Amino acid sequence: MTDSTTNAAPAGELAERVLASAVATIDLLSIALGDSLGYYRLLVRRPLTSPQLAEASGTDERYAREWLEQQAVTGLLNVADPTAAPRERRYSPVDGVTEVLCDGTSLDFLAPLARQLAAAGRQLPALATAYRTGGGVPWSQFGADMRESEADLNRPGFERLLVDDWLGTLPDVRSRLAGAQPARVADIGCGAGWSAIALARGFPTIVVDGFDLDAESVELARRNVADAGMADRIRMHCADIATMRTDLRYDLVTALECLHDLPFPVESLAAMRGLAGAGGTVLVADMKVADAFEAPGDDVERLMYGFSLFVCLADSKSTPGSAATGTVLRRPTVERWAREAGYGRCTTLSVSHDLWRFYRLDP
Repeated sequence: MTDSTTNAAPAGELAERVLASAVATIDLLSIALGDSLGYYRLLVRRPLTSPQLAEASGTDERYAREWLEQQAVTGLLNVADPTAAPRERRYSPVDGVTEVLCDGTSLDFLAPLARQLAAAGRQLPALATAYRTGGGVPWSQFGADMRESEADLNRPGFERLLVDDWLGTLPDVRSRLAGAQPARVADIGCGAGWSAIALARGFPTIVVDGFDLDAESVELARRNVADAGMADRIRMHCADIATMRTDLRYDLVTALECLHDLPFPVESLAAMRGLAGAGGTVLVADMKVADAFEAPGDDVERLMYGFSLFVCLADSKSTPGSAATGTVLRRPTVERWAREAGYGRCTTLSVSHDLWRFYRLDP
């Protein structure tokens, strides 16, 4: 006989967890919506009523009012007088909103994360088809919001940490890039170009070549490079380094948060080794997950499996014959791939980062 009292407790706990997840999902979607419409950026300037927010943003007042009320109920906005008439209530952000949801230079900037997940959610029908057929959903299909939010999320780290903190763990490489003789850097998986721009700004004599599989990302990178006034030292290429041929050699080759996305990772690492030549170094940054599968896992592991389910695995499987790695790239796998690609040494660097682990690969 089943003890219904015993079974009720786990079911109730799970129901509470699902409900809490639903509330958190609504928060993320409301953040994505407010970020896309520019609501937060307007509210950090001065408190606004719903008619004022609607006029300033070019949106409908009734929608703006509902969003403001939800944001106050969920604790992201203050309301000066809750008893005022709905159209007269004045709203302002709570402490922290500026840094986390508005400041694109802050290391705590997370509004793009909400936009990324919203963009992934729009592809659920295509993902369901891919799961049934074994096919994929290419990165390009996720659209501009996914592409741009990914770039916005990574940009603060590139601009504030790449040159001094991350490359600070490679003093010999950093010295070479800062030297009087011009050095060359290859930035694999360059995305929107912010890592290449940060490197070129930090080392005024270097030349950077960026490579990415996604043509629209390369076009976005070229615009960002031009806007930064660095088109003379940064060139962007739409190319698969696993198959391209070049005689160029580089002092540093970077692959920052892209190795798990590459369809042919061992071949790509071998190509990076070729680009670095005998005297160059390869720097890889990828996910800071556990070294072995464990269940249950921590929040980082849960987040990475989420991205794998809804973005990275499907993107990888859109290429026939892909390794289909997914987001959860563990350290032993990186080390094995490095050996298979012909590297003599793969060293984990002492870089402090919540989500990424850094590797130095030498011939």
